[in-house]
Amino acid sequence: MAARLSRPPPTVAVLMGGTSAEREVSLSTGRECVTALRGEGFEVIGVDAGPDLAVRLAGLKPDVAFNALHGRSGEDGCIQGMLEWLRIPYTHSGVLTSALAMDKHRSKDIFRRANLPVAQDILAPKASVMARHAMPPPYVVKPNNEGSSVGVYLVHEAANGPPKLTPSMPEQVMVETYVPGRELTTTVMGGRALTVTDILTDGWYDYNAKYKKGGSYHVLPADIPPAIFDACMDMAKQAHDLLGCRGLTRTDFRWDEARGQDGLIILEINTQPGLTPTSLSPEQARACGIEFGPLCAWMVEDASCDR
Repeated sequence: MAARLSRPPPTVAVLMGGTSAEREVSLSTGRECVTALRGEGFEVIGVDAGPDLAVRLAGLKPDVAFNALHGRSGEDGCIQGMLEWLRIPYTHSGVLTSALAMDKHRSKDIFRRANLPVAQDILAPKASVMARHAMPPPYVVKPNNEGSSVGVYLVHEAANGPPKLTPSMPEQVMVETYVPGRELTTTVMGGRALTVTDILTDGWYDYNAKYKKGGSYHVLPADIPPAIFDACMDMAKQAHDLLGCRGLTRTDFRWDEARGQDGLIILEINTQPGLTPTSLSPEQARACGIEFGPLCAWMVEDASCDR
């Protein structure tokens, strides 16, 4: 039987920071959530997650862990497994789902088998990707298990040669066919698709475009054909269900207008969307009448073990 919190919970530990490449985004998410939850009447402790996290949580004995971590260890099943072991109810998706969603290649295999459209991709050693083109340009090179557009390289059609990857890139990377067009995204909250946002930016939708003020402009709801809008809503819900997601997720799409409905593909699903001042999921929830405080409170009330 799932361990669930009592209402209202006396103590919520907001886990933030951590050691991944997305530490700064996580700290921003965590601070926003701490403020929002206190405003909703919860007793909240902000916890910067480090190697001693299990010991600290065992001492704090919170009723709920609000997982505001991003990137490896925080949203790939590791923290979720630790919270299961400690029997602390937690937010977002469970161990297996988190691991699958963080692994872009494996999650795309699941989507592909369910006839959801995804871009062609391969996994390849970093050294071979830098030695020769892994596929005909244009293509994208990225870590297989990071988010927030961390370490993403776009190799243009006119590129003279393969990309020079930084030492921080993992030894195995994903190479994916570049899909031109518009960046669309849909949040699913508790099994319900909320709406579609069209993300406009002057260049590549990279880390700075996502998180720097003015880096991107969001059109909400997206001004796109109804068939494309409905397809995003339907596929986001399908992706959420196929992986067994819980709580809040956000599915990202690319849409090549020139190809009509055939030009819409799923890029990836994010089981722990950012909750920063510029984040997409809180903006979509607000458009559906759910303010940020109640959104965070809902996630706490939805928390459990055995997710």
